[in-house]
Amino acid sequence: MSTLEIKGLVAHVETKDGIKPILKGVNLTVNSGETHAIMGPNGSGKSTLAYTLAGHPKYVVDDGEVLLDGQDILKMTPDERAKAGLFLAMQYPVEVPGVSMTNFLRTAKTEIDGQAPAIRQWTKDLSAAMKRLKMDPKFATRSVNEGFSGGEKKRAEVLQLELLKPKFAILDETDSGLDVDALRIVSEGVNRAKEANQFGILMVTHYTRILKYIKPDIVHVFADGHFVKTGGPELADELEENGYDQYLPEGADSESALA
Repeated sequence: MSTLEIKGLVAHVETKDGIKPILKGVNLTVNSGETHAIMGPNGSGKSTLAYTLAGHPKYVVDDGEVLLDGQDILKMTPDERAKAGLFLAMQYPVEVPGVSMTNFLRTAKTEIDGQAPAIRQWTKDLSAAMKRLKMDPKFATRSVNEGFSGGEKKRAEVLQLELLKPKFAILDETDSGLDVDALRIVSEGVNRAKEANQFGILMVTHYTRILKYIKPDIVHVFADGHFVKTGGPELADELEENGYDQYLPEGADSESALA
């Protein structure tokens, strides 16, 4: 059993107009095997939370701590956080020209495990995982995400998730840009990886459609840089019906939250 604890996390970003506070005292505990859905309007800080946890240098932490099995990952570099068991599936996965998917994944697996996986078994595992995700075997020799469609990039993210076996997975709007078939395949991949490895999930999303495939245990409403309400799966249905207006700061509305 592993635990991820976020305690009083405060962070800002520097803009041309000066310092802009984004995270304003975030508290959350996620355990192995739990799926937490983080929902809220654009501009509320959901993705900032995801990238701050992963160690993106754009976001500056002012206060708080994030403990993964008692270790404060805020003191770690991004690669050290990944080795400790934190995985981020990005909303817009980046392309890495000149690095094949096979080499990228095997190098990452070697760093996490401390030793290189046996070639024969690794090739077998990679091929089987790609088949389950309905990925063309040729993608294994192509550069990471280069020329991939949006759906193919998301499948590649889930491929990493399945093979690298983290303790906690942060899924930043994984449903973004996916058609119905791709959403189902990607969601099934996430569910399969979770069932096999029992990692915890923080799933950032605007909409409930992915929650029909990846069932959350707990749903949180994130607005104005912190959690404003927590409930069960039924909370997602309430948000689908009523929107986020009631959770926004006084004087704000859904349109201003998009800014």
